[in-house]
Amino acid sequence: MAKRVSVDRWLFTVTLLLVFVGLVMVFSASAVMAKERFGSASTFLLKQLACAVAGLIVMLLAMRFDYRRYKHPAVVFSTLGITTLLLIAVFLLDRSHNTHRWIRFGVFSLQPSEFAKPALILFLAFFLESRFKSLSSTSGFANTDDLRNTLLPAAVPTFVFLVLIVLQPDLGTAIACAGIAASIFYVAGLRLRYFGYSLLAAMLPLYYLLFHVSWRRDRMLAFLNPFADPQGRGFHMIQSLIAVSTGGLTGVGLMEGKQKLFYLPEPHTDFIFAVISEELGLIGAILVVALFTVFLVRGVRAALKIEDPFGRLLATGITCMSACKPSSTSALSSVCCPRKASRCRSCLMGLVHFRHAALRRRTSQHLQADRMKPHASDPGGRRNRRTRHPGPSHCP
Repeated sequence: MAKRVSVDRWLFTVTLLLVFVGLVMVFSASAVMAKERFGSASTFLLKQLACAVAGLIVMLLAMRFDYRRYKHPAVVFSTLGITTLLLIAVFLLDRSHNTHRWIRFGVFSLQPSEFAKPALILFLAFFLESRFKSLSSTSGFANTDDLRNTLLPAAVPTFVFLVLIVLQPDLGTAIACAGIAASIFYVAGLRLRYFGYSLLAAMLPLYYLLFHVSWRRDRMLAFLNPFADPQGRGFHMIQSLIAVSTGGLTGVGLMEGKQKLFYLPEPHTDFIFAVISEELGLIGAILVVALFTVFLVRGVRAALKIEDPFGRLLATGITCMSACKPSSTSALSSVCCPRKASRCRSCLMGLVHFRHAALRRRTSQHLQADRMKPHASDPGGRRNRRTRHPGPSHCP
């Protein structure tokens, strides 16, 4: 009988703790603002709670679903096509906050760029796994040096997604998608020189998008020196620094923060980490960062332990995606990076993506079952259990 490997309890526990902390801090950061705008202090809390409940339900259901069923062309290319259509459809709708990012249905809204991340992960994992052919018997990794049959077919959908997201405009999400794709290519064994070529090709477009678009240029200048214009473009950065520094070691106390009182813009999303630092202090901020660090480490550990190429690439992309949002938010609040928006959708998407912890259990079941079957090259039904798959070679 195949041995069952339980879900990573550390990862599961940390996920639940982060959801709980997120709910508490969203209420603390948004209560006054929600009362002022909507007449109810719990408006944003209820929205976040709905996302959390929905995410938990989908997570529990997904953990009972064999991820190998995703490895089907109908699933992969249908997801890719629908996501592409949604990314195009936003340009046919009215602007929201001067951008084409949202599809709204009454009180509900949908941001296609968030679905582009899992769609891209699923496609790259499926496509690169399909290239683990004869070469995989010796190296265990795809032939990523095959420009025509591997690199270009994998890069074209990625490039199309990036262009559509940048045109919305949403440069931050586009960069996150590029980082996710890069992590999958790296684990698949792509040589480092190709990363260098990609970086060189992206430098000129990035320079134009950052310094020749007025509002992005203002954010970059505010990031470099917020005190040059303390009442203008540097105001938000300075208020975030004040919140972080005011908290001290233990913080001013939960619900007692002052910077969230209309000094910080969107304190429950963009600057939530600044509110955490002010109210919970350095200790609370370090604990939150520690929880995300444990989440990242356990996610990477789960990904690297998967011997199935599709599962390994899928888990790598999911872990990278889950780590992008908290790292950008904490860096923003401490003025380690320019401002970038984040929303409560991260809670729902993060919980759905947690299911990669179950990949180890599913993979182990299949591998154990395979090892019990007679091997084609061994009439006695025994296999050489000392055979190991070496890691990818990243030498240029």
